[in-house]
Amino acid sequence: MNLRDQLKDILPEILPSNPAEPIKGTELIRLVKFSLKQEYSDATLRYHFSIMCCDPGSPIAKVEQGQGYYLRRVAAGLSSGGLATLAQAKLGLLFETTPELVDRALARTLKFRAIFERDTELAGRFPFTFESSFAPGAPYENLWKCPDAAVIDWGGGEISDSGLALTPKLLELKRAMGVPPFTIASVKLKVAVSHDSYREDFFQALSHARWGHIGELMIASPILDEQLAEELRQLGTEYGLGIQVYNLDEDDLDELPPGYIIQQMTPREFEAVLARMKPRRLTSPKPRPLEWRMIEQVREGNAEFQELFSWVQRSLEDGKAYRRQEFAALMEAPPEG
Repeated sequence: MNLRDQLKDILPEILPSNPAEPIKGTELIRLVKFSLKQEYSDATLRYHFSIMCCDPGSPIAKVEQGQGYYLRRVAAGLSSGGLATLAQAKLGLLFETTPELVDRALARTLKFRAIFERDTELAGRFPFTFESSFAPGAPYENLWKCPDAAVIDWGGGEISDSGLALTPKLLELKRAMGVPPFTIASVKLKVAVSHDSYREDFFQALSHARWGHIGELMIASPILDEQLAEELRQLGTEYGLGIQVYNLDEDDLDELPPGYIIQQMTPREFEAVLARMKPRRLTSPKPRPLEWRMIEQVREGNAEFQELFSWVQRSLEDGKAYRRQEFAALMEAPPEG
């Protein structure tokens, strides 16, 4: 039995049912390890918790405000009497009622997200994926407010075994010259686009990007219709949104292992995944200054935006560009003394 299936069996016995009394990630990891059939690292378990929180059929959910996990009361999806869920809308399956279709679409989405994260990290960038913002019970407006991911580019520093150290002199020089110490990209991930969906996908990506330096629409599947590609190219050029096609079709995604396995691949194994892709850049993003008014608006009432900017702030304060998982572990660690 794989790790995800084990967790589906174990978590209902451990998770508290009351969202007001969540269990912290460190404590949940400790309890889960007692029931697992083999050893897994804390980082692997924390990653699986995050991924499963995005799955409306999984037993684990993350609290909207603060930190911690609780037992999902109702497995959303297709047993809800035909009521559309936020997850279905996000997957482009608003009116679908077949569990198999939703499961397949969700699996492809998680695989593409894992590929994007690994590819981004290989490029020396720092991705932050949004998860609980699309969980059952989240505001429907999050479809237009929250990206699938944000990516931080620090633009310099000293690389060591412990990570990327942010050079104080370089940060001071940037501030003196009016250059931001980092840039942040808002990213929408889409497995495929069509003539019916591309305008909604594009303008959602544009809406997400209002608070960042740049906005990007990343598409997994190839766009074989050149008219459709040209429509997207014209929109991207007009509005300054970056658009990239990975040319990784749905059959390729179906052949790949689950997203959490992609995250665990060795560099050589992941190279084989990258070899399947032939990225094609339709438009490049146009940078703009951060709008603090917009940042305050998106942070209000959204725990993931709050975590994102706390992550950036802590990295600046400590002079180290933390990875997302490092920062999460840092926040969950008990205070010294």
